[in-house]
Amino acid sequence: MRKIMLASAAMLTICSAAFAQSTVVVTDPAPTGSVVLPGEVRTYVMEQNTPSVVYDGEITVGTTLPDTIEVHTVPNADYAYTVVNERRVIVEPKTHRVIQVLE
Repeated sequence: MRKIMLASAAMLTICSAAFAQSTVVVTDPAPTGSVVLPGEVRTYVMEQNTPSVVYDGEITVGTTLPDTIEVHTVPNADYAYTVVNERRVIVEPKTHRVIQVLE
């Protein structure tokens, strides 16, 4: 009887460890640029003739652009855009945080 209980406890421990190894907890989505833009937003931004501004920092998803960089709102959408270092970027209008870099 004791052997059966020990074997059961060992199996339970092994199963628990296996479950723990496959569990992933996400508290804040990583800035990967995985925002899916509506096609009309991307088209609108790509068609605009907006001059590029120079920025010394690296432009990546999650970067917050300084307030000195002018952003332009996208009509009928909750996005804004600008062109920085010849790259078009989609930003959050209020925070200027880069949510996608268009290539």
